[in-house]
Amino acid sequence: MEIGQDQYPHYESVIAAARKAGPVAVALAHPCDAYALEAALDAARLGLIEPILVGPGERIRSAAEAARLDIAALPLVDTEHSHASAARAVQLVREGKAAALMKGSLHTDELMAAVVAADTGLRTARRLSHCFVMEVPGRSAPLIITDAAINIAPTLNEKADIVQNAIDLAHVLEFGEVRVAILAAVETVSAKMPSTIDAAALCKMADRGQITGAVLDGPLAMDNAIDPGAAAIKHLVSDVAGRANVLVAPDLEAGNMLAKSLTFMAGAAAAGIVLGARVPLILTSRADSVAARLASCAVAVLVARRKLDGARILGG
Repeated sequence: MEIGQDQYPHYESVIAAARKAGPVAVALAHPCDAYALEAALDAARLGLIEPILVGPGERIRSAAEAARLDIAALPLVDTEHSHASAARAVQLVREGKAAALMKGSLHTDELMAAVVAADTGLRTARRLSHCFVMEVPGRSAPLIITDAAINIAPTLNEKADIVQNAIDLAHVLEFGEVRVAILAAVETVSAKMPSTIDAAALCKMADRGQITGAVLDGPLAMDNAIDPGAAAIKHLVSDVAGRANVLVAPDLEAGNMLAKSLTFMAGAAAAGIVLGARVPLILTSRADSVAARLASCAVAVLVARRKLDGARILGG
């Protein structure tokens, strides 16, 4: 199953690397509709994941039958309802039976509640955050945008974790030099705009070794973060300005609007993943293209493999 090398060359590379690494077991929480089942089956057929269906067995089988999907070969763990599905999927991870989680047809907050539960969840010392790995037409490399789905109005310390999660993901995807732009509406620090103060503080945290693995700059407006001409007009001289490959939004609303604008107005594809837990979480949307769904699974496989064995995957 090819997703279109001409249209999605970066995703093709990520998927190829994940296939080479080998599939990982994925606990699919509450896949009670055709969309969730199709997403899992497509990824399984491509050799990316080994899905474990977790949810009400009768509902899952009925949904598969109605959509003419063959799930006979997939293991199914029966649960009573969506909350139980989320809890059992998390438990499978804790038992070592799954190396990643995937959202089915339940609400994101239901799955996240099970993930962050104090005694039974999958939390680590790191704040959970969401990353979009964007395939943007005309760009020579993929672009990471964070956080567009989890942290509504993150504090400075939470932003530090959000940045570090994105940097770690960029290294798994072997971006080479990771160049992080801390976005704001302007490129100057202003007491009237708290996002610019946070941006400056994050850059200083990187200078002091509190954030590692990348070059940071900010505050940067969107244009002078990604466009060399715009950066030159503003006389911005840095390794990041005009060349950023990781964009950190000031809050969820800005990040979500940025990612969706690229998707629906610029023809980009967005592969989504949640980081910071013991295992990666695959979050897909009904509006996602097949390419984005498969790339989400592939990114999760690479992250899971890195956690499992620390192997260098991309680039042989």
